[in-house]
Amino acid sequence: MRAIETLEELEALYPPPNAASTVKELDHVKDHYRAMIEASPFVALATVGPEGLDCSPRGDAGPVVRVADPRTLILPDRRGNNRADSLRNIVRDPRCALLFLIPGSGNCLRVNGRAKVAVDEALLASFAVEGQAPRSAVVLTTEAVFFQCARAIVRSDLWNPARHVDPSGLPTPGEILAAISRGRVGGPDYDREWPERARRTMW
Repeated sequence: MRAIETLEELEALYPPPNAASTVKELDHVKDHYRAMIEASPFVALATVGPEGLDCSPRGDAGPVVRVADPRTLILPDRRGNNRADSLRNIVRDPRCALLFLIPGSGNCLRVNGRAKVAVDEALLASFAVEGQAPRSAVVLTTEAVFFQCARAIVRSDLWNPARHVDPSGLPTPGEILAAISRGRVGGPDYDREWPERARRTMW
Protein backbone atom coordinates (compact mmCIF):
# COMPACT_ATOMS: atom_id res chain seq x y z
CA MET A 1 0.00 0.00 0.00
CA ARG A 2 1.41 3.36 -1.03
CA ALA A 3 1.05 6.00 1.67
CA ILE A 4 1.73 9.72 1.88
CA GLU A 5 4.68 10.43 4.13
CA THR A 6 5.29 14.18 3.82
CA LEU A 7 3.23 17.35 4.00
CA GLU A 8 4.50 18.27 0.55
CA GLU A 9 2.95 15.11 -0.91
CA LEU A 10 -0.30 15.78 0.91
CA GLU A 11 -0.48 19.39 -0.25
CA ALA A 12 0.18 18.32 -3.82
CA LEU A 13 -2.85 16.02 -3.63
CA TYR A 14 -5.26 18.55 -2.07
CA PRO A 15 -5.64 22.11 -3.40
CA PRO A 16 -5.64 24.99 -0.89
CA PRO A 17 -9.01 25.52 0.85
CA ASN A 18 -11.22 28.30 -0.46
CA ALA A 19 -12.20 31.40 1.50
CA ALA A 20 -15.44 29.83 2.75
CA SER A 21 -13.42 27.06 4.40
CA THR A 22 -11.15 29.43 6.30
CA VAL A 23 -13.02 32.67 7.04
CA LYS A 24 -15.62 30.78 9.10
CA GLU A 25 -13.08 29.87 11.80
CA LEU A 26 -13.08 32.00 14.95
CA ASP A 27 -11.44 31.62 18.35
CA HIS A 28 -14.72 32.33 20.15
CA VAL A 29 -18.46 31.67 19.93
CA LYS A 30 -20.41 34.33 18.04
CA ASP A 31 -24.23 34.47 17.94
CA HIS A 32 -24.59 32.20 14.89
CA TYR A 33 -22.44 29.51 16.46
CA ARG A 34 -24.15 29.92 19.82
CA ALA A 35 -27.49 29.18 18.13
CA MET A 36 -26.05 25.94 16.73
CA ILE A 37 -24.63 24.86 20.10
CA GLU A 38 -27.90 25.58 21.89
CA ALA A 39 -29.80 23.50 19.31
CA SER A 40 -27.56 20.46 19.76
CA PRO A 41 -28.49 17.66 22.19
CA PHE A 42 -25.47 15.53 21.17
CA VAL A 43 -21.73 16.10 21.00
CA ALA A 44 -18.71 13.87 20.48
CA LEU A 45 -15.87 14.75 22.88
CA ALA A 46 -12.37 13.96 21.61
CA THR A 47 -9.41 13.95 24.01
CA VAL A 48 -5.78 12.84 24.05
CA GLY A 49 -3.67 11.29 26.79
CA PRO A 50 -0.55 9.18 27.37
CA GLU A 51 -2.38 6.02 26.32
CA GLY A 52 -3.63 7.59 23.08
CA LEU A 53 -6.84 9.12 21.79
CA ASP A 54 -10.43 8.85 22.95
CA CYS A 55 -13.74 9.95 21.47
CA SER A 56 -16.79 9.82 23.72
CA PRO A 57 -20.49 10.43 22.89
CA ARG A 58 -22.31 12.90 25.16
CA GLY A 59 -26.03 13.66 25.10
CA ASP A 60 -28.59 15.56 27.13
CA ALA A 61 -32.31 16.30 27.16
CA GLY A 62 -31.71 19.92 26.14
CA PRO A 63 -28.56 21.64 24.91
CA VAL A 64 -25.71 19.24 25.67
CA VAL A 65 -23.28 22.13 26.26
CA ARG A 66 -23.78 25.48 27.99
CA VAL A 67 -22.26 28.62 26.53
CA ALA A 68 -20.99 30.45 29.61
CA ASP A 69 -19.36 33.24 27.60
CA PRO A 70 -17.88 33.60 24.08
CA ARG A 71 -14.70 31.74 25.09
CA THR A 72 -16.11 29.24 27.62
CA LEU A 73 -18.22 26.11 27.07
CA ILE A 74 -19.37 23.81 29.88
CA LEU A 75 -20.29 20.14 29.43
CA PRO A 76 -21.78 18.34 32.47
CA ASP A 77 -20.47 14.82 32.94
CA ARG A 78 -23.70 12.85 33.20
CA ARG A 79 -23.79 9.33 34.61
CA GLY A 80 -22.18 6.63 32.52
CA ASN A 81 -19.94 3.60 32.81
CA ASN A 82 -17.36 5.22 35.15
CA ARG A 83 -14.47 4.51 32.79
CA ALA A 84 -13.80 8.27 32.81
CA ASP A 85 -11.52 7.92 29.78
CA SER A 86 -12.12 11.51 28.64
CA LEU A 87 -11.69 12.95 32.11
CA ARG A 88 -8.48 11.02 32.73
CA ASN A 89 -7.10 12.44 29.50
CA ILE A 90 -8.12 16.03 30.24
CA VAL A 91 -6.52 15.96 33.68
CA ARG A 92 -3.20 15.05 32.02
CA ASP A 93 -3.54 16.86 28.69
CA PRO A 94 -6.08 19.70 28.32
CA ARG A 95 -6.35 19.53 24.52
CA CYS A 96 -9.77 18.46 23.35
CA ALA A 97 -12.32 18.88 20.58
CA LEU A 98 -16.11 18.85 20.29
CA LEU A 99 -18.25 17.84 17.31
CA PHE A 100 -21.88 18.96 17.67
CA LEU A 101 -24.68 17.24 15.76
CA ILE A 102 -28.10 18.89 15.33
CA PRO A 103 -30.92 16.48 14.45
CA GLY A 104 -32.38 17.41 11.09
CA SER A 105 -29.57 19.82 10.15
CA GLY A 106 -27.04 19.11 7.44
CA ASN A 107 -24.38 21.18 9.17
CA CYS A 108 -22.43 20.36 12.30
CA LEU A 109 -20.15 22.48 14.45
CA ARG A 110 -16.53 21.86 15.45
CA VAL A 111 -14.79 23.34 18.47
CA ASN A 112 -11.16 22.89 19.47
CA GLY A 113 -9.74 24.11 22.75
CA ARG A 114 -8.31 23.33 26.14
CA ALA A 115 -10.33 21.97 29.02
CA LYS A 116 -10.29 21.30 32.73
CA VAL A 117 -12.44 19.10 34.95
CA ALA A 118 -14.41 21.29 37.35
CA VAL A 119 -16.05 20.16 40.60
CA ASP A 120 -17.39 23.48 41.91
CA GLU A 121 -20.55 22.62 43.84
CA ALA A 122 -22.56 25.65 42.72
CA LEU A 123 -21.69 25.02 39.08
CA LEU A 124 -22.63 21.35 39.27
CA ALA A 125 -25.88 22.15 41.09
CA SER A 126 -26.87 24.40 38.18
CA PHE A 127 -26.88 21.31 35.94
CA ALA A 128 -29.02 19.15 38.24
CA VAL A 129 -31.84 17.13 36.66
CA GLU A 130 -34.42 15.35 38.81
CA GLY A 131 -32.36 16.32 41.84
CA GLN A 132 -29.20 14.69 40.48
CA ALA A 133 -26.18 16.92 39.83
CA PRO A 134 -23.26 15.65 37.74
CA ARG A 135 -20.11 14.70 39.64
CA SER A 136 -17.99 16.98 37.45
CA ALA A 137 -18.12 19.19 34.38
CA VAL A 138 -15.74 19.77 31.50
CA VAL A 139 -15.00 23.49 31.14
CA LEU A 140 -13.50 24.23 27.74
CA THR A 141 -11.74 27.42 26.65
CA THR A 142 -12.26 27.77 22.91
CA GLU A 143 -9.39 28.15 20.45
CA ALA A 144 -11.16 27.37 17.17
CA VAL A 145 -14.90 27.37 16.36
CA PHE A 146 -16.31 26.69 12.90
CA PHE A 147 -19.14 24.92 11.13
CA GLN A 148 -18.49 21.83 9.04
CA CYS A 149 -19.91 21.65 5.53
CA ALA A 150 -22.87 19.33 5.06
CA ARG A 151 -21.38 16.82 2.61
CA ALA A 152 -20.78 14.02 5.13
CA ILE A 153 -24.30 14.22 6.56
CA VAL A 154 -25.85 14.51 3.09
CA ARG A 155 -23.84 11.53 1.80
CA SER A 156 -24.77 9.40 4.81
CA ASP A 157 -28.46 10.47 4.66
CA LEU A 158 -28.12 10.48 8.43
CA TRP A 159 -31.50 11.91 9.41
CA ASN A 160 -33.63 9.91 6.96
CA PRO A 161 -35.91 7.57 9.00
CA ALA A 162 -36.10 5.24 6.00
CA ARG A 163 -32.37 4.62 6.43
CA HIS A 164 -32.57 3.79 10.13
CA VAL A 165 -31.04 0.43 10.97
CA ASP A 166 -33.29 -2.21 12.53
CA PRO A 167 -31.66 -2.95 15.92
CA SER A 168 -32.91 -6.55 15.79
CA GLY A 169 -30.26 -7.22 13.15
CA LEU A 170 -27.41 -6.11 15.42
CA PRO A 171 -25.76 -7.91 18.34
CA THR A 172 -27.03 -6.70 21.70
CA PRO A 173 -24.72 -5.38 24.45
CA GLY A 174 -25.54 -8.48 26.49
CA GLU A 175 -24.51 -10.77 23.63
CA ILE A 176 -21.28 -8.85 23.05
CA LEU A 177 -20.34 -8.92 26.73
CA ALA A 178 -21.14 -12.61 27.07
CA ALA A 179 -19.06 -13.50 24.01
CA ILE A 180 -16.03 -11.46 25.04
CA SER A 181 -16.14 -12.51 28.70
CA ARG A 182 -16.99 -16.16 27.90
CA GLY A 183 -20.21 -15.86 29.86
CA ARG A 184 -18.87 -14.13 32.97
CA VAL A 185 -20.66 -10.85 32.17
CA GLY A 186 -23.72 -9.95 30.13
CA GLY A 187 -26.17 -12.33 28.54
CA PRO A 188 -29.97 -12.11 28.24
CA ASP A 189 -30.38 -10.84 31.81
CA TYR A 190 -28.17 -7.86 31.07
CA ASP A 191 -30.29 -6.85 28.07
CA ARG A 192 -33.57 -7.45 29.87
CA GLU A 193 -32.58 -5.40 32.93
CA TRP A 194 -30.89 -2.53 31.08
CA PRO A 195 -33.94 -0.32 30.29
CA GLU A 196 -34.97 -0.13 33.94
CA ARG A 197 -31.37 0.29 35.10
CA ALA A 198 -30.91 3.13 32.62
CA ARG A 199 -34.15 4.78 33.71
CA ARG A 200 -33.05 4.73 37.37
CA THR A 201 -29.54 6.00 36.65
CA MET A 202 -30.12 8.39 33.72
CA TRP A 203 -29.02 11.51 35.60
